[in-house]
Amino acid sequence: MVTISEAIQLITNNVKSSATIKRRALSGALDCVLGADVVSPISMPPFRQSAMDGYAICSHDSMEYTVVGEVAAGSGSNPHLNPGEAVRIFTGAPVPDTADRVVIQEKVQRLDNGIVLEEPFRRGANIRPVGEQLQQGDTVMAAGMRITPAGIGLLAGVGVSEVAVATKPRVAIVVTGDELKAAGESLEHGQIYESNGAMLAAVLSDKGYKDSQVLKAEDDLKVLTQTLQRALAEADVVLVSGGISVGDYDFVKTALNDLGVQQMFYKVKQKPGKPLLFGKKEQKLVFALPGNPASALSCFYVYVLLALRLWEGDKQASSRFQFAKIESNYHKKGDRAQFLKAKTGIDNTVAILDGQASSMLQSFAAADALVFLDEEVSHVEQDSLVPYLNIL
Repeated sequence: MVTISEAIQLITNNVKSSATIKRRALSGALDCVLGADVVSPISMPPFRQSAMDGYAICSHDSMEYTVVGEVAAGSGSNPHLNPGEAVRIFTGAPVPDTADRVVIQEKVQRLDNGIVLEEPFRRGANIRPVGEQLQQGDTVMAAGMRITPAGIGLLAGVGVSEVAVATKPRVAIVVTGDELKAAGESLEHGQIYESNGAMLAAVLSDKGYKDSQVLKAEDDLKVLTQTLQRALAEADVVLVSGGISVGDYDFVKTALNDLGVQQMFYKVKQKPGKPLLFGKKEQKLVFALPGNPASALSCFYVYVLLALRLWEGDKQASSRFQFAKIESNYHKKGDRAQFLKAKTGIDNTVAILDGQASSMLQSFAAADALVFLDEEVSHVEQDSLVPYLNIL
């Protein structure tokens, strides 16, 4: 059995980028990891640009200026200004070469043919210089960065229409359990509806991993081994739901061993999710998750998502914990570290929800965080800072 930190370290040490690099249109690159540095083909901004609506002026000794024209955003004009002359200008418009500052319209009195400044403005005021944000040839975004909506805007803003990105892993979800029935079917005594396959496929899609499939395996060693063999052949990452504990019909560990999967760790000193297995077969990754839904989902957020990010080559991949003030006292039972379903609130607070049993998803459906309490923590006082993992 390993600790949580040991499990995270083993994943970090053993999962290397296995993605291939492909060119993709920028419009389809959201949430992809860059496979190469993007170098700016232009300076940004590419011309001296007005930061405000107002007047571009060529300074002289008086506060009064004659308005001789107008420059709108997108204009190609570059009027010559003599000292004491100004042009009406708008945010984003090119500043004339002979203008030395832009005065905001709120600080100007308009006359019939001119303006009077209410206060002096420093040289260069409200002018964005060429290359203020980026110089031509600068790295806009580095390889290993994940492309966010802001990243799309940044890249589009320098004229990039296509990027090299890492492919995403194919994921197979193998669901075990003879007691499981598909939604819509009739239940007999002792049967329950299968939910983990749908849940794991949904969370994968939500995190940007659309290429997944769900396979069902009976509680039979031969059938399970064949199903896992197919999953390993067709996918880069295999998630197994259930069958990893120590019951008479829990064959997953045996089947994985028979298929040559190297075990990196089995069992983590945590609650929920103790019977978690992480293994490798060459470059293929395997996570055998507990069958209880809340356990499986907690393990996904803490461990599987980290591995998927590392597989893509995401250089910022980590299990990132933030801190918030707990809304009420909490007493932890047992000596294992715990991940607790929780809801964040205003003023950087977090509340631990009722219904923490590993079989309960109702509280998980309302949660947006997992509060982490280490094994050494037994009691937390109201307003104490606690670490949590944002799961949205």
